[in-house]
Amino acid sequence: MTDSDKRPLAVFDLDNTLADTAHRQRFLERRPRDWDAFFAAAPEDPPLPEGIALVLESAEECEIVYLTGRPERCRRDTLAWLTAQGLPAGSVYMRRNDDRRPARRTKLDILKRLARTREIRVLVDDDELVCEDARRAGFTVVRADWTAPSETLEAAQEREGRT
Repeated sequence: MTDSDKRPLAVFDLDNTLADTAHRQRFLERRPRDWDAFFAAAPEDPPLPEGIALVLESAEECEIVYLTGRPERCRRDTLAWLTAQGLPAGSVYMRRNDDRRPARRTKLDILKRLARTREIRVLVDDDELVCEDARRAGFTVVRADWTAPSETLEAAQEREGRT
């Protein structure tokens, strides 16, 4: 089977798309930001029903891919969380531990790489800038608007390249 014979991809962000990070954002509101505590609390994220339902619905026709700005050091916790939610298995793309580029750059680079050999049916992400850049690049995007926006998290994603 060639890549073009495979099912299309549905690409999902994690934080504030599938996982509710509200309980751990307090770690980013202090100075200096406590990134270790922020990511250590991720396994306790409640699932977001809207995002979970969309993954399960998409899995009927698409192969699921998870694309997160979380650093690679969070892989074990992230995989355990996905399994605990009963989500479909899929490739998980994470930021290198030392990568501090804005989320919209890291995610768009990966999307473009995936699109070379596979159809990407949809990207689902809460980050407005990621969504804008992906749309501009020709991808179909669903903005995950089912959580309250967090200025703290936006700054982390765009200016600090942390998630």
